[in-house]
Amino acid sequence: MAKHLVLVGGGHAHMVTLANIHAFAGKGHRVTVIGPSEHHYYSGMGPGMLGGTYSPSDIRFATKHVVEKPDERQIELESGDTIPYDVVSFNAGSYVPRLNLSEDIENIYTVKPIERLLEAQTRIKELASQKPITIGIIGGGPSSVEIAGNIRQLTSGYGVNQPRVKIFVGSRLMTNFPEGVRTRIEKSLKRHGVEIYTNSLVQTIESDGIILASGERHDLDIIFLAIGVKPNVLFENSGIPTGPDGGMLVNSYLQSIAYPEMFGGGDCIYFQDHPLDKVGVYAVRQNPILYNNLMAALEGGPLQVFNPGGDYLLIFNMGGGKGVLRKKWLTFDGKLAFIIKDYIDRKF
Repeated sequence: MAKHLVLVGGGHAHMVTLANIHAFAGKGHRVTVIGPSEHHYYSGMGPGMLGGTYSPSDIRFATKHVVEKPDERQIELESGDTIPYDVVSFNAGSYVPRLNLSEDIENIYTVKPIERLLEAQTRIKELASQKPITIGIIGGGPSSVEIAGNIRQLTSGYGVNQPRVKIFVGSRLMTNFPEGVRTRIEKSLKRHGVEIYTNSLVQTIESDGIILASGERHDLDIIFLAIGVKPNVLFENSGIPTGPDGGMLVNSYLQSIAYPEMFGGGDCIYFQDHPLDKVGVYAVRQNPILYNNLMAALEGGPLQVFNPGGDYLLIFNMGGGKGVLRKKWLTFDGKLAFIIKDYIDRKF
């Protein structure tokens, strides 16, 4: 009997399923894809887009926030429309909290969604062409360091004022990474003139600056929030079981522990067996499992277990055509690291 499959989000974990929609249609099933825009941006190339290495069209796939009513098997859109389903899969992504800041405060940008980086790019060029500016980045993780390196690339070489870039970190930079990675990243940023303020907890954020817990104030023209990501709030709002981070709690089949017709992948889930880092590699690895299990849920076939796999390759885009690479015991930096990242990203 024909059924209705709904895909919420067109992100990394849904790529294989989206590429094989014809397989579902060939079996008589109907497929609906729900997303907040016509495109899905590849976050791994977002800092490179900010720096001008890539154009928006280079990093996006041609693909609304929702509230789920699980017991009724229907999805309610922000517009008020509802979409019924037999099987649903969520790849709704994550967001950077704005810390209760009003949306209308100018010159404050979260690093996700990626569209915000496009807006920031335009604003940085505009302000830097008029006067010397200072840019602050709150947070000390991968997004923070990649944004910092690529800001310098963005404004170099076309005759504008070079911005002063400051990173504010609550403890130390890249605290969850090995010393070899952290040392290379710090050296790269300092070569770019980036100022790193460690043990500098931000207490207050204003439209034109920040105040640290120490009472020290920094005047800033543009502020980036890179304080980590949280799963989409739609699961908590809908009463679906979640993990401690608010992501949909899924079993080894990437299936909701309470609703067997619900599946998910990427940043919006919490893997019950053990927590997964918020990195794109897991969404990519989930692709074939989600495709198989969605088809199995529609057709009555066996489900496959998701194996997160072992260690993964990490490459950070530090701007200026250079990067920092880590894979198990191997760590190096420079042009070759970026060339490898660029090749992998463009191929994906």
